[in-house]
Amino acid sequence: MTTATDSKPILFFDGVCGLCNRFVDFVLKYDRHGRVYLAPLQGSTAAAVLPQNLAQGLDTVVFLEGGQWQCRSSAIVRIFWQLGGAWSILGTLLWLIPEPLRDLGYKVVASNRYRLFGKKETCRLPTPAERARFLD
Repeated sequence: MTTATDSKPILFFDGVCGLCNRFVDFVLKYDRHGRVYLAPLQGSTAAAVLPQNLAQGLDTVVFLEGGQWQCRSSAIVRIFWQLGGAWSILGTLLWLIPEPLRDLGYKVVASNRYRLFGKKETCRLPTPAERARFLD
């Protein structure tokens, strides 16, 4: 099934996670062409768009690009590719690491993210300048 969101790359992130919010800030800063849209996992876009198998117990970054879903380290690599320039090179270097190994590193960080980076009570609110990039 094709939806309006299939045509734009969307980063679904944990809106209450300190690390995830820092990554969102990073994407906003380095996505100079405004290609990547953002939606918290706790929001209405995620509820409407995420397939059921991804939505249940989700505790990872998810990236929707061209109708294809990427999770964990593969999502991060694809986002780097979207950013272009030196970030694209970094994404390619990460891609050369076998996925099970990349995902192991991702899972270690993800399982400790609240302890290391904090957890907020509510989702991040975009500034007026950022608002057009957020889908929720």
